[in-house]
Amino acid sequence: MISSEIQHFLDLADESHQVAKVLIDMGHTRFAAAQSYYTIFYLAQAMLLSKGLTFSSHSAVVAAYGKEFSKSGLLDPKFHRYIIDAQELRETGHYGGEGEDVTDEEAKLSFQWAEEFMQVVKNYLRA
Repeated sequence: MISSEIQHFLDLADESHQVAKVLIDMGHTRFAAAQSYYTIFYLAQAMLLSKGLTFSSHSAVVAAYGKEFSKSGLLDPKFHRYIIDAQELRETGHYGGEGEDVTDEEAKLSFQWAEEFMQVVKNYLRA
């Protein structure tokens, strides 16, 4: 049984993922990449909460996810890499300087990472 707190993060992830798709379709790649990051971030928070763990900073969530799920072998380490790479794209999109931007290909790739991670997380939490 999934707790209401975990379900809250899954709902946020679903909504974020839907918004990322709309942004991709509209050609707003920098914001689409940021939204895909948040999809992945909410999913990581749900996973950590399933172990009774909560964190207040993005870096703490990313590090704890790596420790609890990648290094432990519970999930494929590529998902930790997805979180890290999606966070870098988000930062480029939000804070990148002149000449730094998120490409259409990068935005679509981060969306695919979020899609794949969402399926794995939902399967894990419902198992």
